Amino acid sequence: MADHYETLGVSRDASPEEIKKAYRRLARELHPDVNPSEEASERFKGVTHAYDVLSDPEQRERYDLGGSGNPFSGGASGGFGFGDIFETFFGAAQQRSSGPRSRRERGQDALLRIEVELADVVFGVAREFEVDTAVVCPTCSGSCCAPGTQPVTCDICGGTGSIQRTVRSLLGNVMTSSPCGTCRGYGTVIPNPCPTCAGQGRVRAKRTVHVDVPSGVDTGLRLHLPGEGEAGPAGGPNGDLYLEVKVKHHDTFSRSGDDLLATLEVQMTDAVLGTTATLQGLDGEVSVEVKPGTQSADIVTVKDRGITRLRGGGRGDLKVGIQVVTPVRLNSKEQELMKQFAASRRPVPPEFSTFQQGLFAKLRDRFLNI
Repeated sequence: MADHYETLGVSRDASPEEIKKAYRRLARELHPDVNPSEEASERFKGVTHAYDVLSDPEQRERYDLGGSGNPFSGGASGGFGFGDIFETFFGAAQQRSSGPRSRRERGQDALLRIEVELADVVFGVAREFEVDTAVVCPTCSGSCCAPGTQPVTCDICGGTGSIQRTVRSLLGNVMTSSPCGTCRGYGTVIPNPCPTCAGQGRVRAKRTVHVDVPSGVDTGLRLHLPGEGEAGPAGGPNGDLYLEVKVKHHDTFSRSGDDLLATLEVQMTDAVLGTTATLQGLDGEVSVEVKPGTQSADIVTVKDRGITRLRGGGRGDLKVGIQVVTPVRLNSKEQELMKQFAASRRPVPPEFSTFQQGLFAKLRDRFLNI
């Protein structure tokens, strides 16, 4: 008699799980429905007998002590028997029916993209927009039936939603279960479908969605609106709606995290003597102080005039980069005054700067490093 451990290809100290895996692997290879040869059939019988013995703790103990093992003494007690074989090869074999399935299903989630102004991001904004989606049918209210009618029990499956059949195999007769082809597993049929939704319980329509866009959102952020997605079939619950935000470009202001960035052009005289400029910001007037001796690419920071942070905790800053404008057209009097001013100062000849970048690159680097 062949050694059962050798038959399954496992060691004598193999765990029950290892024995089970070895048997499954060999059963898939040697089962008559897969390999009809006589040699495979004989090997399959030997493999099955070996597994029946080794999967049962008592039989395995007797076998290890020198006994032969009883091929008919409860081989399924090890947790894997004939039912597992047929589940492997026939899919739904020996599957117990769990009853008819429901027509009601959850609706699909939806993803939409919305654009918001940069000004709306400062404090957040309430928005309304229309979506073309699936909604509950107004005629049947999701029942799928014409008004005054209702589903009737399927006379093929008797309301169980499944058909059972007996399949003959090498190991005997096995009862299999499959969805009823008449009612598609629902257990009921709809003889009079709703004419509006054709028995789906939902129709396509436009509806208005309200959303509060929080402050601090940025391009690419997704907002989650539970239950605002498509209505499910047969009055099933709605899916969820996801809104992907895109912040529109602004001609004056840009953004760096929660800070707003802007460039302010000032005349040479204002840069020399200093001035205070009152400008229109995204959320009202803002005062920018230009100190005497300000240079191009200097940064003036206005505290707490940036974007309100997404999760609270105050606002960012407004950072204003200064660009000094040199006058290009001077009348004779202005030229004379400039000459007098130049003569009054110690002459400083022009020379190359060790800073090689242009003005705007310099502004950019200072914005990022502050």
